[in-house]
Amino acid sequence: MLQPSAAFMSSARPRQIARWLFVVAGLIVLMVVVGGITRLTESGLSITQWKPISGTLPPLTEAAWQAEFDRYKQIPEYAAFNQGMTLGGFKAIFFWEYLHRLLGRVIGVAFALPLLWFAAKRQIPAGYGWRLTAILMLGALQGAIGWWMVASGLTERTDVSHLRLAVHLVTALVILAGTVWTALDLLNLNRTGTASIPARLSIGTGAALVALYVQIVWGAFTAGLDAGYAFNTWPRMGDTFFPAGVPLLSPAWTNAVDNPVVVQFIHRWLAFLAAAGLVWLAVQATRTGSRIGFAVVGLVTLQIFLGVATLMTGVQIEVAVAHQANAALLLIAAVVAAHRVGTRHRV
Repeated sequence: MLQPSAAFMSSARPRQIARWLFVVAGLIVLMVVVGGITRLTESGLSITQWKPISGTLPPLTEAAWQAEFDRYKQIPEYAAFNQGMTLGGFKAIFFWEYLHRLLGRVIGVAFALPLLWFAAKRQIPAGYGWRLTAILMLGALQGAIGWWMVASGLTERTDVSHLRLAVHLVTALVILAGTVWTALDLLNLNRTGTASIPARLSIGTGAALVALYVQIVWGAFTAGLDAGYAFNTWPRMGDTFFPAGVPLLSPAWTNAVDNPVVVQFIHRWLAFLAAAGLVWLAVQATRTGSRIGFAVVGLVTLQIFLGVATLMTGVQIEVAVAHQANAALLLIAAVVAAHRVGTRHRV
């Protein structure tokens, strides 16, 4: 007769759970892309209430649409930029924010219901239940962070706080990284059985991922402050490496997060530090026999080109969205590379 632990492992389905997690990761990437479109189309403040359940349905009657539009007219963004907007114009911006929120709900259901199913069937391998629950809780927190971000633009500001926008984006990408990493651990478990040891981050691979996240933070600051519009030349900002006569804030450190020109400058050149760390990570992954390093280098190169193109096209929406989407793909590739290195070190 099987011992209890062996019986549990015999019912575990690590491969199926990993596949499910990769589907969820794909939905998160889609969510990041739609979030970028929502920001670039200035649609994020079109829904002025947070209704987690009843907000699943859009307005269904003309009266309901007019009521929603009237609520939007009460916020500073409408008074400053959109006076004279038609109901049709409002519906256009409402669509992107509604789709963004709807995707959040879809991801929540797509994660919670299968998790409950796998748990009820005792198919979650030992040691993974807490990890999957933590990802679920972080996803729930992300919904609250999203509303916290939107709320910052409903009373005094004409846009959302760029700091809260950064928290919202980084939280989404932490969830994405955790989902992919857990799926990869489960695939290793499926291949090697109970002897599998989860991969671990080394100091070097962890530093490379942190550098990427820091660059993403400044990307969020750039988007939130509309700093991408400050200068559309590269590598110089106008005629010089750093433009002269830029009004600076006090205290000096606040320029790094609140001054659009300085924020764009940091985002421009921090990219190469992050790229260097990721190329190093790619080399380490290649030494394990994996080809994921080539994907990392390719995506890093593409990301830099897309960043430059975003600036030089005056933040053309298609290019800017591609830049944000590629950042999510680059993160996935970097996580896979770091996991491969971490797996080798644990063997």
